[in-house]
This record gives sequence, structure tokens and C-alpha cells, in this order.
Amino acid sequence: MRTTLGQAEQTFVIGTGTAHTVLSVEDLFGHRINYLRISVTDRCNERCAYCLPDEVQTWAGREETLTDDEIVRLTAAGARLGISKIRVTGGEPLTRPGVVDLIGRLKTCPGIRQIGLSSNGTLLARSHGGGTLAEALRRAGVDALNLSLDSLDRETYARTTGRDFLPRFLDGLRAAQQAGFASIRLNCVLMRGTNEHELWDLVEFAREQGCLIRFIELMPVSSRHVLTEENFLSVGEARRLLEFRLGPLTPLPDFKTLGPATYFAVPTTDQRIGFIGAMTNLHFCESCNKLRLTADGKLRPCLGSHLEFDFRHALRGPATSDADLERLFLEVVARKPREHEFRDNYQPQRRMIAIGG
Repeated sequence: MRTTLGQAEQTFVIGTGTAHTVLSVEDLFGHRINYLRISVTDRCNERCAYCLPDEVQTWAGREETLTDDEIVRLTAAGARLGISKIRVTGGEPLTRPGVVDLIGRLKTCPGIRQIGLSSNGTLLARSHGGGTLAEALRRAGVDALNLSLDSLDRETYARTTGRDFLPRFLDGLRAAQQAGFASIRLNCVLMRGTNEHELWDLVEFAREQGCLIRFIELMPVSSRHVLTEENFLSVGEARRLLEFRLGPLTPLPDFKTLGPATYFAVPTTDQRIGFIGAMTNLHFCESCNKLRLTADGKLRPCLGSHLEFDFRHALRGPATSDADLERLFLEVVARKPREHEFRDNYQPQRRMIAIGG
């Protein structure tokens, strides 16, 4: 059936699930929206050059940040409209008090089938409930982990993240493996002059650890100085650098994960390597299926657009019903652009840490 929201038209597809009716929604360009990235905090224990490029940051106050109840309520509204996959992000999501319990509640929302977590990994080995935080997250329902790793060199890691936490990352990775996570992905942001000489080492490390690795192009986020001609390294060049050591990589067009990565196999080992090229891949947005919720309650239809819609105000309105939330959710989907604006002299207005990684 179809319904009109202003000048935008939404398509709903209804099917029968095992325990409830499944409703999915498409935007104006045929993107099936089923994935919500939820930032639960803008705080982080690192200061990555591309996310929080200096130490000065005004953090959202507690009253500005969505509560657990508000996040669960909005997630449930999205799930009734077809959201089935969630990724919990930050800042560093593990700095939020009670995040394990929150994830457990999100996992029980009818329609939510998969929960991922994006983290810098440095807190996963912390004690929690008689075990590690990684074990607690696994019990709470986290299905997959994305861990940031831009360098295996301790000095480079400290310079890039602003913190000498590489040993903590390695401890966190071991804790995640011991907790039984079968899906661990390592995300490496490409930075010329910083880590292009480490690409082979990172691929080999991922192979040894049984992890999937993805290389990500820098994007013009956080500030105008994050992305420059001097520090930009394209995924195409990264691939060529790897092929110089590994030989030709074999495209894997049918292998997909939640995000927009394109994957290749190393012929000699069948190891999979992903590339995320928002700046150079002209087809990057064609399969986009996601929305982003910021920690302060803004729902964004696209990372590379300044459009955002205030759900905190709606969630705290005494007369806002669940039907009202669903209508507002659909209005955001209706405003989802065809593609991001990163290649059009995009000027960042919010730091990445405030939007959610």
C-alpha cells in the first residue's frame, strides 16, 4: 500500500514473520530502509584525528542525551516500520553507563534480528559481572563487533588516536575472541603519510586473528582540516598497494555485510578484504539502507548531509503517541537524499563524535 507524506511517497511491503507482521519501507529512490545506527553517547576515551581532532569538545549534558527508555521506544517504532538491524555506536559506546542493559532491552524489541557494536575495543577486557565486558555484551545479544584499528605500530596508534592504548586494544580483541564472537571486523581508516606502509601488516594481522578487515577512505567530517589532498588515500590506491604484495584480488560481488563495503578475496588464502570508498566510489549510495540516530536525539537520513530531525523533543512531548513517532520516522525516510554531499565541497557542521561512528 502507499501513503503520501507531503510531496513524498513511501512504499510499504508487508509480509508474514514468524511472530509478527513485518513491515518494510523504501525511500523515494528504492532504498529498503532496515538498518538503524544508534549513537548512545558522544563521549570517547580516545581522540582520533578524523573524529575528534583536538582535545576541546563540549559534551552533551545528561539532559540532552536520550535516556534508555527513549532509545528503546524509538527503536521499537522503527522496528514496526521494518528496522531489523541495529548498530550501537558512540563516541565510544562502552563509556555509557548501563550500556549492556540497554543493549539487552534493544535485543528484545519485536522485529530486531541483529545487533552490532562499533567500538575502539579498548574497554572490552574490563571486568563486568564476574567476567569481561566482552562476555557481558555477548550475553546481552550483540551479534557482531566492528573494532577500529588504524595502526599496529604503538607510536603511530598513539599519535592517531591521541592515546597510547594499543595494548588495551589487543587485550580487548582477545577478550572478544574468548567471549565467543564469531564476527569481528577490523576497520582501518586510510591516511596517507600515516598508515599506507602498514596495509600488508594489517591484512596479515586480520588473517592471523580470524577477523574481516575493511579499509575506509577519509571523509570530510568533524572539521574542514580532517580531509586534505596531502592525507587522502583512496581505496583504489590501497588496493593496488596490497596487490603489489598479494597479487590480484578477486572481486566478491555477492558477499555483503551491513555496510557499503565492496569485498575481495586474496587468491592464495581466500581471506576477505573490504573497501569502503565514499569519496571515490560513484555508486556508493545506491544500496544505502540506513538511518542514524545521534546521542542527543537527532535522526539523520544520511551521514553526508546536514539534514537532521529532532526526535528528542517529540519523545519528551506528553502528547506524542507511538503512531506520531512512526509518522515522524517515515517523514525522515521521505527526506533521505539520493546520495551524500561529500564530493560537493561539503562543509562539516558537527564533529563525527557528535553524529555517531
